Amino acid sequence: MLKGLKNNPELDVIRKMLNRLYRDRIAFVSLIVLVGLYIAVAFADLLAPYSESHYDRALAKAPPTPVYMLDENGALSWPYVFHYERRYDSNTFTQQFLPDTNRKYYLHFFTHGEPYRLFGLIPGDFRLFGVDAPGQLSILGNDINGRDVYSRMLYGGQVSLTIGFLSLFIVFPVGMVYGGLAGYFGGKIDDLMMRVAEIVMSIPSFFLLIGLAAILPPGLPSSQRFALVVLILALIGWAGLSRVIRGMVLSIKNEEFVEAGRAIGLNPFTIIVRHILPQTTTYLLVALTLSVPGYILAESGLSFLGLGIQQPDASWGNMLKEAQDVSNIIERPLMMMPGFLIFLAVLAFNVVGDAVRDLLDPKARVARR
Repeated sequence: MLKGLKNNPELDVIRKMLNRLYRDRIAFVSLIVLVGLYIAVAFADLLAPYSESHYDRALAKAPPTPVYMLDENGALSWPYVFHYERRYDSNTFTQQFLPDTNRKYYLHFFTHGEPYRLFGLIPGDFRLFGVDAPGQLSILGNDINGRDVYSRMLYGGQVSLTIGFLSLFIVFPVGMVYGGLAGYFGGKIDDLMMRVAEIVMSIPSFFLLIGLAAILPPGLPSSQRFALVVLILALIGWAGLSRVIRGMVLSIKNEEFVEAGRAIGLNPFTIIVRHILPQTTTYLLVALTLSVPGYILAESGLSFLGLGIQQPDASWGNMLKEAQDVSNIIERPLMMMPGFLIFLAVLAFNVVGDAVRDLLDPKARVARR
């Protein structure tokens, strides 16, 4: 059995692709970045010291918490923090956060914290790190409501990084089957189906989403708003994919294996789904990696404009909207971190997508030689 696995040609192709990807250092690093981001947001409950809704109004706009490793005598100590006290300076009309040095709050790893359900299923309360209350450890500081920016950034990534794949679960099946049917039958059916696809493609998706957001009730839960954003993006995005699939099916449907399927009496749908569409896998892999960034930017843009995920739920877009204030940019630049993560994720997806396209395109491989 192991010998059969070693001689499996499909595994050999995958192994060769991974080897080529490893030799492309930039693409390999980008792949590691993406894997790291998705692992971080998947285990946000474990990695974040606080829940998404945790807040302390007394620490609103508090700066990042410094971690000390030396005691008052200059000797090495277990990491600890001080609790912030907010004071108002009547001379400068500003608030200041001063550490209360009377008590140390030591850093704990794998400590108990607020309860959660990992992946929505597994109950737990372990956090990777934290300090005892009322001390608070805020790596990136707190927002205007006293919520930990680092924790909300991890939870917000669950929305921003998954919306692309959720949309593609609708886009790919619909676009593949629709384009496969149009290309296989051709003639008037093809003309009619492609005209419908062109009409869908002509709809300005971003403005449609803005119009939809304007008529939605203001109290609509973010989960339902998120589902509507995913659905609208998917129902508009399938048309472009279907046109490409249709063109590929037109060149494949006259191959000998398709004629053989017709000869043994297979119905057209079976021929399309089981024999023709698998031949488009190469393009679909490339389209997958290059399409996700567009959905990430769409969600982030809508949330930034206040039309996507609403507070108190977190997404990178609405966190970036909160950080756009000039005072935050100057005094609390770490609040812009979600914007950097959006840039990093989109850039990594594009680099990996280009690398996959080069690996799977024979002409590109010949050109590199």
